[in-house]
Amino acid sequence: MYSQNSHLNFQLKVWLLTLIGLVILIILIGGLTRLTDSGLSITSWELFVGFVPPLTNDKWIDYFNLYKTIPEFNEQNYNMTLNEFKIIFWWEWAHRQLGRLIGLSALLPLIFFTTKNGLWILKQYGLIFILVCFQGFIGWYMVSSGLIDRIDVSHYRLSLHLVLAFVILSVIFWKFLSLTKIQFHYISININLIKFFLLLLFLQLVIGAFVSGMDAGNIYNTWPLMGSTYFPDDSQFIEFLNLSLFDNPSIVQFIHRNLAYLIVGIYIYILFFVIKNRNETFRKPVFVIGVSLFLQVVLGIFTLLSGVKIIYASLHQINSILIILSTLYFLYIAKYKKIN
Repeated sequence: MYSQNSHLNFQLKVWLLTLIGLVILIILIGGLTRLTDSGLSITSWELFVGFVPPLTNDKWIDYFNLYKTIPEFNEQNYNMTLNEFKIIFWWEWAHRQLGRLIGLSALLPLIFFTTKNGLWILKQYGLIFILVCFQGFIGWYMVSSGLIDRIDVSHYRLSLHLVLAFVILSVIFWKFLSLTKIQFHYISININLIKFFLLLLFLQLVIGAFVSGMDAGNIYNTWPLMGSTYFPDDSQFIEFLNLSLFDNPSIVQFIHRNLAYLIVGIYIYILFFVIKNRNETFRKPVFVIGVSLFLQVVLGIFTLLSGVKIIYASLHQINSILIILSTLYFLYIAKYKKIN
């Protein structure tokens, strides 16, 4: 909501930009936590404790002993030393502290701006804090799935956790755009097409989380074929008639690949429309989307061919942030047309 109070608008934009930076950072840290298999190193929620990391050897041993009780240690990391445990512990601890920081960064300014400027601030921005709190619950809901009967968290819960992070980022970014005076000539484009494109991007996030959660990127490390065939030879098309197909790593990787092709195809159609109609306003955001899509495809291929090296996998996730934000900006300027 754009206010006539320029000073307030500036303060709100600084706040929202800070939140955007923090959310991007936690998505990065969260991705690395997953890629380093660090997410189950802290086996309790510790909602109101855990701010201070272990400072004594006895405390470290306590945390390590708790980790030894879960399947991930007993079935996979049974040879892990205390020093090796410390490495994965720090990733998860940093992820949780950053989550707490985001919560405080959403709450305290919200209270300040509401007290100073009225309840309309709470109505406009209160959703951000609610989503952040809900994300904390979903984070523990995800972690708890890997503490009893399995060595990894549920890929469904991992996907929910990741997508919610992008929803939070999108809401904050959209609020930021609403505080910015964007002036441009009248333009016309099919809004539903852009919305569908954005929906496909979020669907790809879901499938990408499935790939990560099941380590599906570690199989069929070839491209453009999956091994020697286009469709994985350890699966059947009939599996698409059953929801359990999302528990099949080969099928999930197949869907992830082909959904990427569909997204690129729709982008090309949008690009053709923009060029054909000479929409100067759209050219920059469409160009940014195109570059980020190209990078995403290349990084995805490198991730596969490398056997999921952390550097490529992490960049692949980071670049998805650019795609989502640039598409949101594209949707915003297409939806809220103003005349110079």
